[in-house]
Amino acid sequence: MSKIEVCLTPALLHLYNIENSIVVVIDILRATSSITYGFENGATAIIPVMDVEDCETYRDLGYLLAAERNGEVVTGFDFGNSPFSYTKEKVENKTIVLTTTNGTKAMRMAQERAHEVIVGSFLNITAVCNYLKQQNKDVLLLCAGWKDNFNLEDTLFAGAVIAQLTDNLAVADDASVAALDMYQLAKDDLREYLKKSSHSHRLIKLNIEEDVQFCLKPDLCTAIPVLRNEKLVRLI
Repeated sequence: MSKIEVCLTPALLHLYNIENSIVVVIDILRATSSITYGFENGATAIIPVMDVEDCETYRDLGYLLAAERNGEVVTGFDFGNSPFSYTKEKVENKTIVLTTTNGTKAMRMAQERAHEVIVGSFLNITAVCNYLKQQNKDVLLLCAGWKDNFNLEDTLFAGAVIAQLTDNLAVADDASVAALDMYQLAKDDLREYLKKSSHSHRLIKLNIEEDVQFCLKPDLCTAIPVLRNEKLVRLI
């Protein structure tokens, strides 16, 4: 049986052998949620880049530019990291260049060695799980965390994925056990549980509670973004 593991922060990614694994990048608040929603609303491609300066280099190519740091839109860019910026009216048939504090970095790090990199969120959780069940591959759930530190929301999502896959993949590490236990504690009221999280507190100070609530809604989307070469495109 193939195995499933959880990497609690990109700072630990070097410890995992992922050359034959599907890596699911998780940045619930808010990059992977926004990316998923963008593809659900018809985006053609999303190019994740590491730095604001990298994003700037695309300015003359006619792409939408999205940059977020510390939860806020970087001045001079079209939008940031809110899922409500990725509406059909804004993103349909468009290519977006995106840099975020945590999520885009995790994607690029995973791409260097992984067999495949896909994007997971509560918005597309069942689609992601169904895809993983079909692949007969090891899976690493990569939590983007917060500036290389552990966070609750990404780990909670990892536990939710494991809860759907325990009959299909062998739980292979203690981080997976902890993530599943956390999800079992929180599943009846995810938002209430995440009131403890540091990033939730940061977003509340920015007056974007609506974003947090939206990012915790399961199965609003069927799109699965996959990283192909330098671009995220829609896999399903």
